Amino acid sequence: MAERAGAERFADVAGKVRDLAAPVVSAESAALYDVEYNGGVVRVLVDADGGIGVDAIARLARALSRKLDEEDPVPGRYTLEVSSPGLERPLRTPDHFRGAVGARVKIKTSPGFDGPRRIAGVLAGADDEGIDLRREAGAVSRVGHGEITWARTVFVWGPDPKPGRGATAPDKTSPHREATP
Repeated sequence: MAERAGAERFADVAGKVRDLAAPVVSAESAALYDVEYNGGVVRVLVDADGGIGVDAIARLARALSRKLDEEDPVPGRYTLEVSSPGLERPLRTPDHFRGAVGARVKIKTSPGFDGPRRIAGVLAGADDEGIDLRREAGAVSRVGHGEITWARTVFVWGPDPKPGRGATAPDKTSPHREATP
């Protein structure tokens, strides 16, 4: 019970930070991707069309730090981290999954899920109830959002090897991705 109360408190703090961060991030012509609060760390993930640069992240970190100091939504001491979600970005919300349709993903399902605990494939679809994941054999698995304990996109270096050519090392000079989330 205490663990649940702690998780709810963390979610409440993350929600307050999200509400304060959204207009600050928007003013920088960026998008708020996610906010995490894990007791001692407030992590704010931001993105923009075409990616977000280090200078924009630095400006956002300063502006968010000032805003959080003014409003004080986080109890006690904490560290503020502002960054991009990266190439292998976490997927937590239905909007995250919708934005990643077409991308390669890995998910871990919750205990009791009627299927494998770890599934990799291409995200074929996403809605408010769950996702459709196309696995290598072509089969599509439906997984509800409540059955996913974690998920992330998977960055693929270079194209897949051509059939019959054997497995060769990927060309790391030209990253290739099926779809950008």
